[in-house]
Amino acid sequence: MCALATLPSVIQYLKPMRPRDPEESHRTATPLELFFDLVFVIAISIGGGHFHHALTQGHVWHGVIGFIMVFQCIWWAWMNFTWFSTSFDNDDWLFRTLTFVQMLGVLVLAVGSEAFFTGENLLVPIIGFVIMRVALISQWLRASRCGGIAAKAAKMYAAGLAFAQVLWVAWAFVPDHTRVPVFFLLTALELCIPVFAERAGRTNWHPHHITERYGLFTIILLGESLLGSAHAIADALHEHDHILPLLSLAVAGLVIAAGMWWLYFWPPHHKEIDGLARALRYGYGHAFIFAAAGAVSVGIETQVGYFSNHSELGFIGTNLAVGIPVAVFLLGVWVLLLKGRAPAPLQWAIPLAALLCLLLPIWGIAIVMAALIYLLVQNGAAKH
Repeated sequence: MCALATLPSVIQYLKPMRPRDPEESHRTATPLELFFDLVFVIAISIGGGHFHHALTQGHVWHGVIGFIMVFQCIWWAWMNFTWFSTSFDNDDWLFRTLTFVQMLGVLVLAVGSEAFFTGENLLVPIIGFVIMRVALISQWLRASRCGGIAAKAAKMYAAGLAFAQVLWVAWAFVPDHTRVPVFFLLTALELCIPVFAERAGRTNWHPHHITERYGLFTIILLGESLLGSAHAIADALHEHDHILPLLSLAVAGLVIAAGMWWLYFWPPHHKEIDGLARALRYGYGHAFIFAAAGAVSVGIETQVGYFSNHSELGFIGTNLAVGIPVAVFLLGVWVLLLKGRAPAPLQWAIPLAALLCLLLPIWGIAIVMAALIYLLVQNGAAKH
């Protein structure tokens, strides 16, 4: 009874959830958003660990498909929160509480992420997704009370996410041989929700805030690569027979991560999301950049296992475990941010570098990345 009696006094501290001003000055990531990102560090690390285990056991195809599936879930959960909060974050106690519930869902998803690699016990990640969705749909329903064109979009988001979640629960019970194609079919359906919602109404996104959030998530993913380099150094201290290869591997991993960071943050990003079509291109196109950045850390870990004789993956496969994600990252940054904007030498140098990454061992990839940074410095200092 006491708790019920205090409920009206708690409700009075709720703030109206109105659209934020897209021209708001000094809009930056909030402490809550940074705290929210921490659960994704955990989720990516756990998912990457399962991917690494699959590769070192020689189960390449299952590892790749499993990683794509788990990363899609992680990326989409982060996307949903990020684009909602840029439009409607009022930072009252209910917004914070529902955000914490979403964080719980991400943690449950992370704990159950092995299911995407084995096909067993899918109930755990589905429960994680349900927890996240219930909280997010509640946020959209609350935003739908704001009135105007934003309310129409909010209602469409809530309805679309609720319908999609029913299908995701059903997905756990489809036959095993159809599970992967149905997953990607449902993913395509999910990607259509923002398109229809933004055409039915319109939410306000803050260009500088969104691009800062994307940059911070990229840093998180590149930080996982630095963790791989740290593991190489730690293993070198114990594997005296392989100390030089492992130490050089650590240096190469650092150079690659630094090169990826330098290239990504070289151009300004906020101009790339002017209008719905360009915002969708930027938002969805980053799926390749994010997944590639996350996979680089797995590739470096796989290199460590190879030189420590703890991997069944051969020399070529071990090199491609780093080369493919770096190549995808380079092409993603080139297409989204640099094509037609970067100095002339980089217009051909970046695609060429991506090709070389598929052919070279990790030390060669590090040299290629260093050469790209040299061209950046030579043709435009640190940034446009």
